[in-house]
Amino acid sequence: MQPIHPLKGHCAPGVEFIQNIRLLSLDLNQSRTFNQRICRMRYLLTCCLFFFLFAGASRANSGTDSLLTELNNLLRESSAFDAAKINRIAEMRKAFLPGGGQNPDQQYSQAFRLYDEYRLFNYDSAFSYARKLQELAAAAGNPSRITDARLKMGFTLLSAGLFKEALDTLHTIHIARENRDTRAEYYFLMGRFYYDLADFDNDRNYTPDYIRKGNAYIDSALELSAPGSFSFLYYKGLRELKEANTESALSYFIQTMNLPDLTLHQLAVAASTLSDIYIQTGQTGRAIDLLIQAAIADIRSSTKETAAIFNLAGLLFKKGDVKNASLYIEQALDDAMYYGARQRKIQVSSIMPLIEGEKLNRVETQKTILIIYSAIATLLLLTVIVLAIVIWKQVRKLKAARKTITAANILQQEINYKLQEANKIKEEYIGFFFNANSEFFSRIERFKKLVEQKISDRKIDEIRFLVNNINIKKEKNELISNFDRAFLKLFPNFVVAYNQLFREEDQVKLKEEELLNTDMRIFALIRMCIHDNERIARILEYSVNTIYTYKTRIKNKSIVPNEEFEERIMEIKTV
Repeated sequence: MQPIHPLKGHCAPGVEFIQNIRLLSLDLNQSRTFNQRICRMRYLLTCCLFFFLFAGASRANSGTDSLLTELNNLLRESSAFDAAKINRIAEMRKAFLPGGGQNPDQQYSQAFRLYDEYRLFNYDSAFSYARKLQELAAAAGNPSRITDARLKMGFTLLSAGLFKEALDTLHTIHIARENRDTRAEYYFLMGRFYYDLADFDNDRNYTPDYIRKGNAYIDSALELSAPGSFSFLYYKGLRELKEANTESALSYFIQTMNLPDLTLHQLAVAASTLSDIYIQTGQTGRAIDLLIQAAIADIRSSTKETAAIFNLAGLLFKKGDVKNASLYIEQALDDAMYYGARQRKIQVSSIMPLIEGEKLNRVETQKTILIIYSAIATLLLLTVIVLAIVIWKQVRKLKAARKTITAANILQQEINYKLQEANKIKEEYIGFFFNANSEFFSRIERFKKLVEQKISDRKIDEIRFLVNNINIKKEKNELISNFDRAFLKLFPNFVVAYNQLFREEDQVKLKEEELLNTDMRIFALIRMCIHDNERIARILEYSVNTIYTYKTRIKNKSIVPNEEFEERIMEIKTV
C-alpha cells in the first residue's frame, strides 16, 4: 500500500495567514497614512513609467478576472462535485457493511479507501475510519498496519487542529523497524506537525525551536524520498521557505508545479504554498492567480480542509475587492464547518468581521449615493416627462402631417403613373390611327381617281365591278388586327396576365397567327379605359346584350370574385 504523505502548505495554517490578519487590521486603522503614502508615490512616477505599469496591470487584471469568473462559476457548481463524491462514498460503504463476506485484508483495504475519501472531506468520518483502521490492524496483530493506522490518525488530528492529540498519537509509533516509505511518511508528518505548531503559536520564543525540530524531521524524510518526486520537491521547497531561502524555495516549488500527472490536490497544495512566496516578495497579483487556481482544484476535488480560498479572500479584501472577498470568506467558513477544522474556524472568524464590516460600510456609502442619485434622477425624470409630453404633441402633429403628405404622394404617384400610361396609349394609338387613316385616305384617293377615269370613259360596268370588289369584312378584320398589334405593343404581358385569372382548363388557347380573341378584346378595350358596354359594342359591332353576356360568362369562369375581375385587368401594366 502506497503511503499518503501529509501536506502542509495548503492544509494547515501558516505564519503568513496570521500576518495577513494583522496587516488587514492595521490597514483599517491606518488607511489615512496609507493613502498619503500612495499619493506621494504617485507624484514620483513619470508619465512613461505610469503608462507601462498601467498596460501591464491591465493585462494581469484581465487574466485574474477570467480566473475569478471561472472560480465563481465553479462555486455555483460545487454542490454537484460534493454530491458525486458522496455518491461514490455511499457505494464504497455498501461494500464495507458487516457480514459482507470480506476477509481481514479486504476489510482493511476497504476501510483505508473510505478513510482516504474522507481525510480532506470530513474530519468526523475520517476520524471514524482511522479508528476503524486501528481496530482492524490490532485484531490482525500486524505491526506494520498498526503503524500505518496510527499515522492516518495522526494526520487526521493534525488536520483538525488537535495538536496535542496528534503528537500523543505519533509518539506511540515505533518507526525504526518500519520500511523506507512508512518512515518517510512518519518524518514528513512530524515535520509538518512542528511547522504547523510554529505557525499557529507564532511566538518569538518558541517558534524558532519548532522550526528547527521540523527541519530535522524533514531532512530525515528527504533522505528516504526519491529525488524529483512530488514529496521530495514540495517539502524541500517548504524547508527552504522556513529558512527564508526565498529564491531556492521558489525554484523547488516551480519544479513541483511542473511535475506531470499532478493530482488536483497536489496542484492545489503546490499553488497555495507557492503563493506564500509571492506574497512575501510583494507580487500580490501572481499570488492571487495561484490561490484562485488552488481554490478551483479544491472545488473540483471536493477538498474541504483547505486554506487557499481563505487566503484568497484576505488578499482580495486588501486589494479592495470586497464583493469577492465576502463570497470567498463565506465559502471558507462553510468548508471549515463542514470539515470540522478548529483552526480554520478561528482564522475565518478573525477576518470575517473585518470583511463584513467593510462590506457594510460600502453598502451604507452606496445607499447615501443612491439617495442622492435618486433625487437627481427624480428631477431629471420630471423634466423628461414634461419634455416627453411636449415632444409627444409635436410628434402627433408631425405624424398627422406626414400621413397627409404620404397619402398625397401616393395619390400623386398614382396620378403620374396613370398620366404616363395614358400618354403612352395616346401616343401609340394616335400614331396608329394616323397611319391607318393615311393609308385609308390614299386608297380612297386612288379609288376616286380610278372611278373618275371610268366615268369619263363611260365604263359603268367596270365601275360596278370595282365597287363590288370592295371587301368590307376584310377591311374590318384588318382594322381589328391592327388594333390587336397596337394594344399588345403597349401591353405585351396582357395575354399571360389575363390567363392567370383562370384555371388551366379555362385559359384561352389562341389560334395560329391570332393575337387576341373576342373575349380578350373586350377586356383589352376595358384596359384602355373604355368601360361603357355600348361603346364597346359599337367598336366591335356587337349588340349591348352580347357584350354583357360575354363579360358575365368570362367573369364566372375566373378564379377571382366577379367584382374584382376588372380591377385585376386594370392592374396589368404597360411596358
